[in-house]
Amino acid sequence: MDQEKKKKPIGFNIIKNDPTDGHGGFGIGALSLDNVSPVFVDVEAGDAFVDIGAMHARSTVERGIKFLPNKEDVPNGKPYWLVWVTIDRKQEGPYYAGVTACEMTVDREIRRGYKSLPEHVNKMDKSMKRHIMVDHMDDRSKAILQNYLESHDKGMWERASEDLKKGLATN
Repeated sequence: MDQEKKKKPIGFNIIKNDPTDGHGGFGIGALSLDNVSPVFVDVEAGDAFVDIGAMHARSTVERGIKFLPNKEDVPNGKPYWLVWVTIDRKQEGPYYAGVTACEMTVDREIRRGYKSLPEHVNKMDKSMKRHIMVDHMDDRSKAILQNYLESHDKGMWERASEDLKKGLATN
């Protein structure tokens, strides 16, 4: 595989036009996965990145790992946050509308990890419904996520709700 193609960063999902084209029929008000992006926060590396594979639990972080429901069963797991970021559009332009964070740990050496699949599904749903759920993140992770969202698109950050900005504010 060509190295340049492999290293190409994946950006946020593009906001697509309304599939109903304003006719008001079936699907109006239905949630679409087209505007949700999974952002990983690598706590130790101090980095954040989008990996669309997480939509089906097939991200590079998750691949080859058997996930267990008890955090205690993975005592040496490397900490990650999987953050579901929903982008919506208002008159002024696109903005971060829903942002919800899920805890995850991965121990590559033993090929085990911790995550709560029901939590991941529920948080993705909450993000699509425009909820902000980031209060439970540690300050370092909040700062990494805020920096990533701001640097990805300053305008989308500025148009985001005060709830998101307060939720990611660190002391």
